[in-house]
Amino acid sequence: MIENDLNKLDALYKRGVRYMTITWNNSTDWATSALTETSPPTPQHGVERGADSVRKKGLTDFGKQIVKRMNELGMLVDLSHVGEQTFWDAVNTTTKPVLVSHSCVYTLCPHRRNLKDDQIKAVAKNGGVIHLNFYSGFLDPNFEARSDAFTTRHKNEMDSMLKINPEPYFMQVYLFEKYPDEVKGLRPPMSLLLDHLDYIVKLVGVDYVGLGSDFDGVNSLPAGLDGVEDFPKIT
Repeated sequence: MIENDLNKLDALYKRGVRYMTITWNNSTDWATSALTETSPPTPQHGVERGADSVRKKGLTDFGKQIVKRMNELGMLVDLSHVGEQTFWDAVNTTTKPVLVSHSCVYTLCPHRRNLKDDQIKAVAKNGGVIHLNFYSGFLDPNFEARSDAFTTRHKNEMDSMLKINPEPYFMQVYLFEKYPDEVKGLRPPMSLLLDHLDYIVKLVGVDYVGLGSDFDGVNSLPAGLDGVEDFPKIT
């Protein structure tokens, strides 16, 4: 978003932006993502998204400068999607509370996008908040196997679509929408989301956990949780 330019960070702040996610699945030139730090390169995404990249993990000096400038402006540093080294570099650089806008608990579901116990404790010590992601794959460690089995059943259709768009996630979104009866059986119970919520509460306290959802970015949600109208069920 800022194209490696602090002036653009300032310009976005002036236009009302109050938080920025340091990386997405891809890395920036100054911060490595969770995907980059943990995964090998893939043909469709290239070396820069894989752990074999020659670049150093974490924040560069310029990345730390960005975090400090965000502190000065009053912009929250969002640490969802970042790699573990980037997380620690940011926590050790910031002087203000951080945001983790859509992530869950690694101990309950060991996915690279989730936080380990020491990271959860660090966010709490920092005064930040972890907002839970509702994606089935970040809540249920068994979801990925069920999802892969679904994709295998529709392999021919998936392969034909990948020739048009090499990003498998978007093709799977299409298949999930096309076969809703099958997808119902893939969804975990909502109780798993509550397990992640309770885990953080018991580990560091209720003040450090919130609801992030990620409604616009996932293809599967827990059963009974389809939109904001279902939030009272969580309460």
